[in-house]
Amino acid sequence: MKRLVMRSLMAVALLAAPTMSAFAADYTIRATANSNENDEDYDGLVVFKNYVESASNGKIAVELFIGTQLCSKGAECLQGVADGSIDVYISTSGGAAGIFPYVQVLDLPYLMSDDRIAEHVLSGDFTREVRDMALASSDNKVRLMTIGNTGGWRNFANTKRRVQSPSDMNGLKIRTVVADLPQELVRALGASPTPIPWPELFTSFQTGVVEGSKNGITDIMGMKFPDAGLKYVTLDGHAYMGALWWMSNDKFMAMPEDMRAVIVDGFAQLQQATFASPKRKSIQAYADFVAGGGDLYVPTPAEKASFKTAASPVYDWFKSNVDGGEAVFNALTKAVAAAEADINAGRARDLN
Repeated sequence: MKRLVMRSLMAVALLAAPTMSAFAADYTIRATANSNENDEDYDGLVVFKNYVESASNGKIAVELFIGTQLCSKGAECLQGVADGSIDVYISTSGGAAGIFPYVQVLDLPYLMSDDRIAEHVLSGDFTREVRDMALASSDNKVRLMTIGNTGGWRNFANTKRRVQSPSDMNGLKIRTVVADLPQELVRALGASPTPIPWPELFTSFQTGVVEGSKNGITDIMGMKFPDAGLKYVTLDGHAYMGALWWMSNDKFMAMPEDMRAVIVDGFAQLQQATFASPKRKSIQAYADFVAGGGDLYVPTPAEKASFKTAASPVYDWFKSNVDGGEAVFNALTKAVAAAEADINAGRARDLN
């Protein structure tokens, strides 16, 4: 009987250990993502939490708030990071553009050609340069920790026809967000930008208010857009769906250097998780799209080059109209050129 009681007490103690260690933590990080547990952002946060709590030996506890428990929109959430009510927040470039307009550089089309290039660029000094810009813009309150991925690549999809060249875009009503940059891109390709709130997009496809969008395949399938008539997807990969991970700079700098190192390494782990997650999830999403009768088209290199040429006026618009646009555009294109050279040199060695 005593043995049974002791075993029960030990089991209770083991179950309570994570809670007890959380109370014993020297630092607590409140991290939020306005998504759900099926999202790449959640995958990244789980990896971050596990690494940071383990590597800090329990000195740092990470609390996750998934959804809109702490905040619901980009500007509101970033204000929470600035005033210290939120410690970590993930945004898209569009979600942060109202405060940090230059992060829209990630939405410029056809600058990064594939995952290897994008991951090389976002793991290097380009992200640090954007961090410096954000710290300067926020009076050292909001710190960019890393840039990961949230959904793979944006591709053009529509209800009307296969798109193989920019001319096939002519006249299509393409859903965009309210921001200027995506609308400029759609106009440059000859289509008509139509700002529609995300929750209204399914019905808008059904009613013909819009005829296309620029989304990743996991979003397309997750929202069941083929059921609303979306039939054609062109894998032009015009934009890498960057996820910007922000942290309260006051919270970060208040930690001793060894704990800051754990946080930095934790975000490196998070970044790798978000790089990998969309690749895996997109496999089934593409298969389901095709199995449901969807038309999936991969442009030839020449066709993709024609899209880039047609979209190129957007680069000049961005540099001229976005605060910090020219500096961040130059930083990104420089980083892309260096990544291409490095990867191509390595590939040449691997082939021999």
